Amino acid sequence: MTLPRVTVFLGLSLDGYLAREDHTLDWLSLVQTDPPEDTGYTTLMSSIDVLVMGRQTYDVALTFPSWPFVGKRVVVLTHRRLEPEHGEEAFEGPLEYLIERLGREGHQHVYLDGGNVVRQGLQRGLVSDLTLSWVPVILGSGIALFDRGLPEQRWTLTNSRVFPSGLFQATYRAWGR
Repeated sequence: MTLPRVTVFLGLSLDGYLAREDHTLDWLSLVQTDPPEDTGYTTLMSSIDVLVMGRQTYDVALTFPSWPFVGKRVVVLTHRRLEPEHGEEAFEGPLEYLIERLGREGHQHVYLDGGNVVRQGLQRGLVSDLTLSWVPVILGSGIALFDRGLPEQRWTLTNSRVFPSGLFQATYRAWGR
């Protein structure tokens, strides 16, 4: 069985935070002048066949004016009861089991979203591609992307860009993939 390609595409503050302590993302408005099609987000969303996110990220997405993942299969990693509002599915268990299952089901490209889920993917060596977009703001505190204890991993820079808003984006591929 072939595992699907697993992509991470995240915005973070210059000091490495994905969100404020209260999980809000209001600071991302600083770069809303960069259209999603220019940043590669639109292309990413058209290339994935399933999105895997953590429960906290899912709960934040539910507060958006409209559901941003229309037409995509969404699997939420959670231990809590899930009341699907847009056809989402709950999964409880190790991320690698889910990725293996998705591969067996024929999925080719998975998008991981949410700090905890991304850290699990990195910890287990599941992430193939990593696109990080640094927003020109220092939050001082919040929910960090990287934490201690991740295994050493090597990545190859495949692209980098600077946008008019000051957003800096770098895309990496896991070494050997």
